[in-house]
Amino acid sequence: MNSDSGLEFVKDFCLQLATHEPVDDRERESIKTFCVLAPGLDAPFDEHSDPTHVTASAIVVGEPGVVLHLHKRLNMWLQPGGHIDAGETVHDAALREAREETGLDLQHFGAEKNSPRFIHLDVHPGPRGHTHLDLRFLLWASNKTFAPAAGESQQVKWFSFADALRLSEDGARGAIRIARQIVTDSLQGKA
Repeated sequence: MNSDSGLEFVKDFCLQLATHEPVDDRERESIKTFCVLAPGLDAPFDEHSDPTHVTASAIVVGEPGVVLHLHKRLNMWLQPGGHIDAGETVHDAALREAREETGLDLQHFGAEKNSPRFIHLDVHPGPRGHTHLDLRFLLWASNKTFAPAAGESQQVKWFSFADALRLSEDGARGAIRIARQIVTDSLQGKA
């Protein structure tokens, strides 16, 4: 990220979204909303600049399945994620947040472990009247033992994809479905 706090990223990302295939109507609407709201923000990555801002999260997968954590304030099973720190890229924020909230050894999914894999976008209400424009990336956990950072929810679990879909909130379900398809295709040698 440059010192523009996300302006260049948002401009380029809206162009990239033109070729992204939404998983469902919710993501289709989220993409439209993102491309209307995000380019008009003075500092899209700065949570203090505007109540509407870009956030980053991760669908973490591994041999046991998919990871969710019980969000401390919302009391909901969610994928790890959060706000973007100054000087971070969106995909670095997703990786950092997932590492902090799970304590797992994580890398980007796929043959090129250093190539971020954007899989989903969801626009949803955040705390304190904020609107989160959440970009989701697919990460692979090379270990299975959780060690969340102090201050993070200590309730982190592996779930089957079916259980994760059942327990997660509506906005996460599309990302989990996409992750399941990518993992299945990868195991079958299609990805």
